[in-house]
Amino acid sequence: MQQPKDKKIDFSDIAEWTPEDFSRARRSKPEERARFRAAFIKTFGHPPPRRGPIPKPSSERYVGTYIKLHPKAIEWAKREAKRRGVGYQTVINETLLHRAA
Repeated sequence: MQQPKDKKIDFSDIAEWTPEDFSRARRSKPEERARFRAAFIKTFGHPPPRRGPIPKPSSERYVGTYIKLHPKAIEWAKREAKRRGVGYQTVINETLLHRAA
């Protein structure tokens, strides 16, 4: 269950990692990941949930682009983004989509 954003999580009982801890850390091996996947399927009857963002259909995927905008336009987008709690590029994208409709 996900913790509500307004609640603070108490991390006081978790020890901080030392440089020695980091030096011993390693990535899991493909065999270990395969064993985990098999154990998960055996336990729950289905594969583990996919990680990362949900893939969008090709018609909805964003296209990387470069555009020069006036500094006042960027300032406005950043103020609006802060007010709404989203990214400024989202504000620009939604504004352009609204105008195109």
